[in-house]
Amino acid sequence: MKLFMTFFEGKIMKRILLITIVLSTVPLIAAEEANEPEKKKELGFSFEEQYHSQWLSKGVQAYHKQGAFFEILDVDLYGSGFGLQVIHRHSTGEGYVNKQRFDYRPYVRGEFFKDKPYAMKYDIGVEYEHYPRLAVHKSFTTFEWQFGFSWPNILPKGFVPSYIAHYEYPVKHGQKYNYTGWVHRFKLDYYMDVPKLLPKPLCVSSEVAYTDKIANTSSDWAYATFGLGTKFDFTKNLTFSPGVYHQITMDKSVAKQKDITYCILSMKYKF
Repeated sequence: MKLFMTFFEGKIMKRILLITIVLSTVPLIAAEEANEPEKKKELGFSFEEQYHSQWLSKGVQAYHKQGAFFEILDVDLYGSGFGLQVIHRHSTGEGYVNKQRFDYRPYVRGEFFKDKPYAMKYDIGVEYEHYPRLAVHKSFTTFEWQFGFSWPNILPKGFVPSYIAHYEYPVKHGQKYNYTGWVHRFKLDYYMDVPKLLPKPLCVSSEVAYTDKIANTSSDWAYATFGLGTKFDFTKNLTFSPGVYHQITMDKSVAKQKDITYCILSMKYKF
C-alpha cells in the first residue's frame, strides 16, 4: 500500500492520471450520443511469448549480447480502452538471474477522429518495473510512464508516423540507481502489400530516438533503428510475428557497440 501511495504523490502525476481518464471516456460519450446499438463487451485475455536475440531497451543492451524471453499477459477490460499488462523478462543465459524483471502496466488505449485524415490513436500507461530477487534500494526499480501516439491516415496509404515518449524515475528517493529522464522516439512505418509472398503486409520500420539523461545517458540523439516484420495467422486466435532489426548507435553512453543486428520472434494467443 505504501508503494502505491508513493506513486500517486505529487500534483503532476495526479493531473496526468486525470487527463488519461478524461481522454479514455471521450470515445464512449461519442458512441452514446450517436445512439448506436450496444454490443455485448467481454473481458479479453491474450498471452504472448517473445524471443529477443538481444534485448535493446530504449537502445541499451540490457543483457549485453545475451538474448531474452518475455512472457506477456494482457487483460482487456470489456473493450473500454482500459487494460492491464503483466510482463516477465529474463535472459537466455547465465549471469543475469537476479536481474529478471516483472512489469505491471495499467493502460488506456483509444482513437480520436476515427476514419478522418487526422485520426489519432493513443496508448498511455504507467509501468512499475520490479526485480523480485533484489531489494528496492539495490535495484533499478522504477516507474515508467509511456505516451504513444500514431496517425494512420495522415500520410499516403501504408505510411504511419508515430511518436512515443518515455519518462522514468526511481520508486524511492535515495535509490542506488537514479534513472530519472526522458526518451523521445520518432517512428515511421510503411506497410507494404506483397500478396504473392506474404499473407499479411510487410512492415518496413524506421525509428530515431533522443535520450534526455535517462539511465545516466547524455542529452543527445541516441540511436536509429531500421527493421522488417510481418505476421502469420495460424488460427483465428494464434498469430506468429517475426522481425529483424538493425540499430545504429549514435551515443556511446547508450551502447558501446555501433551496429547491432537482432531479431524478435513473437507467438500470441487470444483467448
